[in-house]
Amino acid sequence: MRYLTIALMLVVPLLASAKVTPVDHVAVYKSKKLMQLIRNGRVVKSYTVSFGDSPRGHKVRQGDERTPEGRYTLDWKNPNSRFYRSIHVSYPNKQDRARAARLGVSPGGDIMIHGIKPEWSYMEKHLRRNNWTDGCIAVASNREMDEIWALVKTPIPIDIYP
Repeated sequence: MRYLTIALMLVVPLLASAKVTPVDHVAVYKSKKLMQLIRNGRVVKSYTVSFGDSPRGHKVRQGDERTPEGRYTLDWKNPNSRFYRSIHVSYPNKQDRARAARLGVSPGGDIMIHGIKPEWSYMEKHLRRNNWTDGCIAVASNREMDEIWALVKTPIPIDIYP
C-alpha cells in the first residue's frame, strides 16, 4: 500500500499538468447507475455512480434523498469538499423552486458530483454497488474523481435521466 501511495503522489501531479481536452456535456442515467462524459457527441469516459437511498423519481424536497432529473449546469467546483472534490449541479432551477413552493416545502440543494472521503477508500466496492448519498452523484474512487475533475470545465450542461 505504501508503494501505491508513493506512486500516486508522483503520477497525479503529472496527470494534472498534462494537456487535457475538456468534455462538453455530461449525461447521467440513474436507472443504469451510469455517468458519461461526452465530447462532440462521443462518449469519452463512463463511470458507475451512486445516488441517494431513494433514487427513483425527480428530487422534490430537501431530505427526500433523490437526485434531480432534467437538464442542469455543472456550474462550479469545490476542491476542498468533504467527499473529495465536488462539482456543483445547478439544482434547484426555477421550475424546481416553483414546484417546491406549491407543495410548501424546501427544494433542497447542494447536489454535487463527488468522490469519497479518503478514509473510506477500503469500501470502494461496497460504495460502488450501493446508493448511499443524500441525492448527490458519487463515484466510488477518488482516482475516477480526479479524471472527472480534469475533464470537466465549468460551466457545462448535465442531463440527468431517470
